[in-house]
Amino acid sequence: MSEGVRAVTKIALAGNPNVGKTVLFNALTGANQKVANYPGVTVERKSGRLTGTGKDGVPAVEVVDLPGCYSLNPRSIDERIAHDVLVGHAQNEEPPDAVICVVDATNLERNLYLITQVLDLGLPAVLGLNMIDAAEAAGIKIDTQALSEALGVPVIPLAARHGRGIEDVRDAVLNRAVVPPLIDWPVRDDVEAQVRRLGEILAKEYSALDERRVRFEVFAALTSDVLLDSWTNRAPGFRDAVLAARAEMESSSIPYQMAETMGRYGWVSPLVQRVVQRHSDAHARSLSDRMDAVLIHRVWGPAIFAAVLVLIFQAVFTWAVPAMDFIEWSVNGIGTGLRSVLPDGVFEDVIVEGALTGVGNVVVFLPQILILFFFLGLMEDTGYMARSAFIMDRAMRRFGLSGASVVPLLSAYACAIPGIMAARTLPDERDRIITIMVVPLQGCSARLPVYVLFIGAFIPAGTLLGVVGYQSLAMTSLYFLGTGMAFVAAWVLGRFVFKGEGSSFVMELPPYRVPQWKLVFRRMIDRSRVFVVRAGKIIFGLSILLWLLAAYPKTELTPDLENRLATAQEAVVLAEQAGDPAVTTLALDAQAAAQNQVASFRTRNSYIGRFGRALEPVMAPLGFDWKISAGIVASFAAREVIVSALATIYSAGADADEESLALRDAIKADTYPDGTPVFTSLVAVSLMVFFVFALQCMSTLAIARRELNSWFWPAVMWVYMFALAYVFSLVVYQGGLALGLG
Repeated sequence: MSEGVRAVTKIALAGNPNVGKTVLFNALTGANQKVANYPGVTVERKSGRLTGTGKDGVPAVEVVDLPGCYSLNPRSIDERIAHDVLVGHAQNEEPPDAVICVVDATNLERNLYLITQVLDLGLPAVLGLNMIDAAEAAGIKIDTQALSEALGVPVIPLAARHGRGIEDVRDAVLNRAVVPPLIDWPVRDDVEAQVRRLGEILAKEYSALDERRVRFEVFAALTSDVLLDSWTNRAPGFRDAVLAARAEMESSSIPYQMAETMGRYGWVSPLVQRVVQRHSDAHARSLSDRMDAVLIHRVWGPAIFAAVLVLIFQAVFTWAVPAMDFIEWSVNGIGTGLRSVLPDGVFEDVIVEGALTGVGNVVVFLPQILILFFFLGLMEDTGYMARSAFIMDRAMRRFGLSGASVVPLLSAYACAIPGIMAARTLPDERDRIITIMVVPLQGCSARLPVYVLFIGAFIPAGTLLGVVGYQSLAMTSLYFLGTGMAFVAAWVLGRFVFKGEGSSFVMELPPYRVPQWKLVFRRMIDRSRVFVVRAGKIIFGLSILLWLLAAYPKTELTPDLENRLATAQEAVVLAEQAGDPAVTTLALDAQAAAQNQVASFRTRNSYIGRFGRALEPVMAPLGFDWKISAGIVASFAAREVIVSALATIYSAGADADEESLALRDAIKADTYPDGTPVFTSLVAVSLMVFFVFALQCMSTLAIARRELNSWFWPAVMWVYMFALAYVFSLVVYQGGLALGLG
């Protein structure tokens, strides 16, 4: 280790988005990685052990991949985290011993703005000049020696995607990373005078900072309200002095907010001109430029993006079905096997109906999540994700969202869970929360069985004007209703709840690249593991709770039901002894009918059934009796559960599905004591409208809790969606009655 180089136990990777930090991180750490959250926020903290350390007597070295950012004057949560970790303000996070500053060699000037801020912190550093192969292909030649001398740190050419320079940067950060000299970038005289005065105040009030860090903090406080407020308790006099200095400079029309930007670029631009040489054809249109002429074209761009979305939607919606069916079949098979070896009783029910079903409710979503994150990873790795956000930004901005929200919203047509997880790609925290809050309004596949059952039972099969079927028109209208409300809700949330401007949506369009399949699959597996381990625990627990509520208390059967069940069972035994297949079939049908009546009785008297009866006065204005209310409560496990819940209540068999004629006939035949039907076309429409809006999905709430790191916003989400469901169903039902449609 060179003289003046301190021992390194923690390395941070810092740089702009899309410069290849994650590729370098994977190359440096291999499989020795873990994903967690930074304390108090939902941004992932990716860390790993540097390969070749932590064994054989070599001290372990931790590598942390910081969120990509453009500046250490934070505007987004990602930039705030990068700032706090590097400056040493992060909770439970020691500042790094060294920093690898990763830059895109094809766009050096823009990248060096952030790097000069990092170097001003006085941390030992190395500059990784990544994508050097792309720069060379574009006719760009960089004098790394001159760049190293100007910055005062080692400069290592890298092509991380191809493994070029990895060992060199590893050796440099461990053995040659030194504290760089302070960069003397120019500042206007009138601003410099204020900076010096404020620096003296800060140094007196907070003596823990050295001279260069004082200067860094003064500029940060001048340009960032968030960072200025961080001094409220530590140095209140300094904070007051900064506010006074701002007011004074504003009154004199001194552009102090731009002073740092102008000064740093005033130093960076001449440096780049000095160290970068371009061939005469370097400005010719690159392959990425030629592709962008089509892919982000005003007409062809949206059309191609729509086709990509259709592919993703089709994949998540249909390609996952065989795997999901296999998982459900496997869970049912395991349940049957367990019942054959476990003694009858409560323990068997807890294991099979509670625990195993809970596991199934978690694992069944995996195929959709894996497919979604495969495509998202592919879009990110090729550079198309940035283009998709750019294409949709103008349209989405009208509703208070950015273009980056379109992928999560459309992914939610298959399932809200992958849609919510896809929102983590949004760079702005405000946009991300709003997107998550409206994603469940999209028409997910779990609503489909509900729609199929009631449309098939109550909507006539004729056609409108001989062209469009009434049933298909009803189905389409339900999906349009949910989608339209999602955009209305986003506008309301952005206008009245999350006030202020959304993200300015400054996004670099990276060059197109051939995807790194290993990285795509690793990201897909990592994010799926996060779902299973974290959200899965909540889903598993809620599944068992809902089963307990549906299965207990174990009410004693009435004498009539006991006799009916005993008689049916005895008839089966006698029929089997007689050996007559036709008689046996009739006896088995009678036994199944008796068992269905028993299940209906127990459901009515379970906690969920009792809750449904207690809710009946509240839900009656929507046209719902206690059976529908109980089905709605049971469907909190998953929306489609209302079908099996109603099948049990109506003695149609718990295995009846939305296509079951027995279930359709049973609900159509049900009447109140006065003979009026419980279910009418108007009640069916009211119930379907309720399901368009209501957040009847514990898994969605669980994953929202995981992504938002709090139960507050998921609770708000459930309340506002229930309110929408209630109000719209009330209007539909009561309005229909007023028009004589009941």
